[in-house]
Amino acid sequence: MSLTTRLGMGIAAVATLVATAAVPAVAQSAGAPGADDSPPVYKGRVTAKSGLLLRDAPARGAKVVRSEPYHAIVRIFCKTSGDSVGGNAYWYLLTDGTWAWGSAKYIQNIGAVPRWC
Repeated sequence: MSLTTRLGMGIAAVATLVATAAVPAVAQSAGAPGADDSPPVYKGRVTAKSGLLLRDAPARGAKVVRSEPYHAIVRIFCKTSGDSVGGNAYWYLLTDGTWAWGSAKYIQNIGAVPRWC
């Protein structure tokens, strides 16, 4: 069984879920009471010297959808388990431009560790 099947959703499904769930948080973050209810923002820095390939699922064989250059700062929505890369089985769902998965092996956290998906 593939990881996408096990998780029960692909990138499109996650993006739809997030887009519909994020509307109230965005409205609140505009200075309304309860603005601290908005989801936290997680960031990381790409450490792969040749850049990081980002994929449509948290798996080494998944389709490459884009890449990020060395030292780029990326926004992370959440983390999940997937294929192990260099002994690290965590993958981050990135929200910069397109929704894509990057191996946590090559993303150094800036601040808090991302929440689970």
